[in-house]
Amino acid sequence: MQVKEKKTLQVTVDKRHIVSIGERLYTESVELLRELINNAYDADATEVHVEIEPEKILVRDNGSGLDAEGLKQYFLVGSNEKVLHSRSPKFGRARIGQFGIGKFASLAAASRFEVVTKHKDFAARVIFDKKAWEEAKGEWHIPCEILAPDPKMEDGMTVILSGLSKSFGLEEVEKKIIEGVPLKAPDFSVFLNKRRLYPRSIVGQRIPILEGCKYGTVSGEIIIAPTSMASLKDLGIEIKVKGSTVKRELFGMETWGKAVARIKGEINADFLPVTSDRSNFVTDSDEYQEFLKVMVKVVGIIRKILGREADRREDRKASRVVKEALQRIHKALAQNPDLSPFGPIPYGEEGGVGGGAVAGGKKKSLAGLDVQPQEGQLQTPSKPKRKKRHHPLVKKITPNAIVRRMRLGADSVSVCLDFFGESGPECFSEGNVVYINRDHPLYKRESQRAATYTMYIARLLTQEISLMKETRSPRVAFNRQSKLLKDAFVEE
Repeated sequence: MQVKEKKTLQVTVDKRHIVSIGERLYTESVELLRELINNAYDADATEVHVEIEPEKILVRDNGSGLDAEGLKQYFLVGSNEKVLHSRSPKFGRARIGQFGIGKFASLAAASRFEVVTKHKDFAARVIFDKKAWEEAKGEWHIPCEILAPDPKMEDGMTVILSGLSKSFGLEEVEKKIIEGVPLKAPDFSVFLNKRRLYPRSIVGQRIPILEGCKYGTVSGEIIIAPTSMASLKDLGIEIKVKGSTVKRELFGMETWGKAVARIKGEINADFLPVTSDRSNFVTDSDEYQEFLKVMVKVVGIIRKILGREADRREDRKASRVVKEALQRIHKALAQNPDLSPFGPIPYGEEGGVGGGAVAGGKKKSLAGLDVQPQEGQLQTPSKPKRKKRHHPLVKKITPNAIVRRMRLGADSVSVCLDFFGESGPECFSEGNVVYINRDHPLYKRESQRAATYTMYIARLLTQEISLMKETRSPRVAFNRQSKLLKDAFVEE
């Protein structure tokens, strides 16, 4: 078709839609405080004071303030000022705001929005009355008063919200501020009702994260909290963009059971694109997909550390069980010297159970040596020589082997818990060393049962000790073992 005439059409935005933007994007009223504080951060403020009263909220900062042109930009919907100037002029901070609509979050909770600003010799007050603004027809004007500059007034901006339609609990406000603003940034402090807020500190094993991808750096710290401090509240890792938490993510760790409650911490990825309400990421973007690849690696690191921690915990448990089993067997052998392959064991003698070499028995004086001091000389008691004790040599298969030794009269027996494979023997002995296979299916089953774990280890040890005493008749060895087990576990 032939073009007869070319014209342009004016695109307008209904004022009611602006109100709707604020109410829909910021469904939680406390989020407007996050936006106001982050605006102060972008303006190079070093202090932000938030005061919450039943009928009024005040947010005051000592940032650069706004001049006449800046005030126009402030109320310009969708301004790209922070995109064009992504760094603050004084501190070079990466500016958090992007879309220029965060200020309309206040419309979700207040009917009156007052801004007082000062920048050098310029000072002004803007009063935004929601009801009057909605009723006004035709042009869109917001009342602005130019103030006489006050030399005592420092640069900065104060926002006062009144006519509140929603309540603000201090606990929820504090949580939102700690999560959503860059409290760890240098030269930046936030005060809530005159009390300074600090980033949360979590006790636990800290894992520093520093990974790179083609879009930027992924950094932060993961914390594995102690089991006693595990919490199902606020699950997941905080993902921050420019110091502000966007959301928490589990990255597949939700399948880890109770362990996921111990994973805390934060990850910073300033290159991630966020939605306009800063509550989520643009998940189908190339940047986010690259970020996910990095997080797969991070989650793998967390899994390995948790695995090693579980191994150490299991080692400590196994060591305690072996110690208890040896002490019980020591008591039974002392009561039944005829069943001991090591000879009689004094009933009152300590078992000497330990992980290293065990010292010998009682000290003995040198036989046949009776040296009398001459007259006038001080008598110096001679130290008897300690009889050198030979301990059985333990051959470890893996570095994680658990070795315990027990003194039995003039001899000692060693126990080595090691990994010999699922198809390997349940246990065996070489000389005075008893080896127990931690890979054996029966060991794996019994080690999960607190009630039978000690009995299982004692059964294997008494079996090998009985075979040391009786090598010809398995039936006799079995009867010896049965007697030792009974005396080991039957209370006196």
